[in-house]
Order: sequence, then structure tokens, then C-alpha cells
Amino acid sequence: MKNLWQGRFKKGLNAETKEFNASIKIDSAMFEEDILGSIAHAKMLGKQNIISNEDSTIIINTLAEILEDIKCGTLKIDFNEEDIHTFIENELTKRIGDVGKKLHTARSRNDQVALDSRLYVMKQVNSLIEELKEFLSVLTTKAEENIDTIMPGYTHMQRAQPVTFAHHLLAYVEMLDRDAERLSDCRKRVNVMPLGSGALAGSTLPINREMVCEQLNFERVTRNSMDAV
Repeated sequence: MKNLWQGRFKKGLNAETKEFNASIKIDSAMFEEDILGSIAHAKMLGKQNIISNEDSTIIINTLAEILEDIKCGTLKIDFNEEDIHTFIENELTKRIGDVGKKLHTARSRNDQVALDSRLYVMKQVNSLIEELKEFLSVLTTKAEENIDTIMPGYTHMQRAQPVTFAHHLLAYVEMLDRDAERLSDCRKRVNVMPLGSGALAGSTLPINREMVCEQLNFERVTRNSMDAV
């Protein structure tokens, strides 16, 4: 937000307003997604001759270094920055100068945020599905071991009919299996690549959205730029 008003006002932003606008305490969790998305974008810019191959390579290599530095702890995220996107771009520019500013060519903060969010959600959904599968496997195994184990079944918090412990466990298998299906459905909806939508209506530059889509393992690109952002 700061970039939108800083050319029009002489005074700095009120501290409370700055804190209200800042999202880095939340979106810092998406640092890897932000960098991977930027690497894919930089490769596309070089391939399309929107920026030189030399500049593209410098940006890609430096972004990879930043990612590794954050992961190993040699680079700490500055929570005084407005968001993770600004932090990474500032760090990139700090390391390679004005070449780093070319990364934002043909990209809006809007579609960058949409991209990071989708990449992050897909990663979390995949992780949750794998954890659910492991838990379901444990429950199924325990059910097989307790086919003849009798226990009281409850209704309205009162003991009712006798059931097997296996039957009791498999009720949770059914419930959790539905949760896994819901997550899979969510992943289908999220697995669409928004980058290239710009702030509102795309870009006049000769970008290649399908190339970025393939690099980031999305199933398809978004069809409407306004909807995407």
C-alpha cells in the first residue's frame, strides 16, 4: 500500500496505520511459495525476451540463494516490512541492484498474492491429505485387530446396543474419508494458475502463462483476470 501514496504525501505513515496494513506476520509463512513463483516468472521473462537472459539468470540464482539463506537461518525475515513480497524484493535489490527491480515486470502485487496463496494452500492440502491417509491406515489396522472385540454402543450419551470395537473405529474411518474427499475437491479448485492476470486486466507484454503454469505444476491457468485477483 505504501507505494500507492508515498509519492503524494510528505509525512510518513502513522505507526498504527502501518501495523494495520502490514501482513508480514501472516504471509511470511509463504516465503518459499513467493520465491518459487518469482523464479518461474523470471524464467518466463527471460525466455520471452522481456528481460535479457543475463538479467533473468542473475535474478533466478539470487532468489535461489535467498531461499536457501532463509531456510538455513542465515537470513532472518524483517517483520518491519509490510509483507513478505516486499521483504524478498528489497533483499533481491540489495544484493543485485536495479536488476532486481526487473522481476516485477509484467506482474502485479495482486496476481503475485493470488499465486502465493494458491501455492501455499495446495501444499497444505497435500500435507493434510497425506496425514489423513496415515491416520486412516492406523484406524483400519486397529479395526482388523478388533473384529471380535465387543464394546457398548452409545446413543444420547447412554449405553445402548453392543457393537464391536472395529465397527466403532470404522465409523471414524468413514467420517475422515469424507474429509479427505473434501480436501481433494478443494485442491482441484485451488490448482489454477493466476499469474499474468495483472492488477485487473492482464498485461500488454508478450508473457507466456502456460510456461509458468507448467513450471509450478498447476493443472491449468485462470480464464478471467478479474476473477483471478
